Amino acid sequence: MRIIFAGAVAVGALLAAQGALAQTKWDLPAAYPATNFHTINLQKFADGVKAATGGKLEITVHANGSLFKAPEIKRAVQTAQAPIGEVLMVNLENEDPVFGADGVPFLATSYAASKKLAAAQKPVVEKKLAGQGIMLLYTCAWPPQGIYAKKELNSLKDMEGLKWRAYSPATSRLAELVKAQPVTIQAAELSQALATGKVDSFMSSGATGVDSKVWEQLTHFYDTQGWLPKDMVIINKAAYDKLDKAAQGAIVAEGKKAEAACWADSERLAGGYLETLAKNGMKVQKPNAKFSGELSGLGKTITDDWVKKAGADGQAILDAYRK
Repeated sequence: MRIIFAGAVAVGALLAAQGALAQTKWDLPAAYPATNFHTINLQKFADGVKAATGGKLEITVHANGSLFKAPEIKRAVQTAQAPIGEVLMVNLENEDPVFGADGVPFLATSYAASKKLAAAQKPVVEKKLAGQGIMLLYTCAWPPQGIYAKKELNSLKDMEGLKWRAYSPATSRLAELVKAQPVTIQAAELSQALATGKVDSFMSSGATGVDSKVWEQLTHFYDTQGWLPKDMVIINKAAYDKLDKAAQGAIVAEGKKAEAACWADSERLAGGYLETLAKNGMKVQKPNAKFSGELSGLGKTITDDWVKKAGADGQAILDAYRK
């Protein structure tokens, strides 16, 4: 009986060990707070993958740049330091201009236009990432970008000398054109930069303003509907290839669900973010006709600059978008 019992214990221990070995754990670095809709969506995606694989693949979301800072995430995925991560595409424009298409001011200014631009951009971006051993899982747009300031802005002249938070080549270029002072600040450091006076203005979505409680330092938001930059969730292809077919299928299926849900949440929440800014004392308004026209003119200049940098790939994206 002792031999049989010992054998049963040994078999049980072996099965338990095999079960432990069968479980895979992935870290997912993200740049934004846990309360941001992008991060909430990532957590739902991770929960969906865990449920679909019966716990064999567990993804831990690390919010607010706690594992890797925003500029480090793409490299971390490429080098397999993290198997999966979320990246703001326009942050990569200096690496390759095609990543910056959706950050070109006043090119795609609505959710419908942004989805059309995303479709035009996707095959080019997928090809670029594939050459680096990276797989594009899905994208999701931020709400439309507007201008935050602590004074009234009636024209481009009023933007001269502003200490302007830049997060992409396009936002830096915009600052240069209006004679503002571009300062590169990532979202996770924005609150501190505002509090210390390092920056006093920037262009971003209502979501970023709410995340950073900008009403503590700033007074005005101009709803310019400038552009809708996208985050993308990317995967190290070698790590993905090591998964069994069931886990791979779960990731792709849950990724499609996450993409649809995230775009819907972005559009649904956009107006509410502006309401929150207003409730906290900010003056939320559209730019006047003169200011709006001047901004659109800047957009044309930056679009031309971007196409020159992006070359044939950029022109292909633009042509597909404008069809």
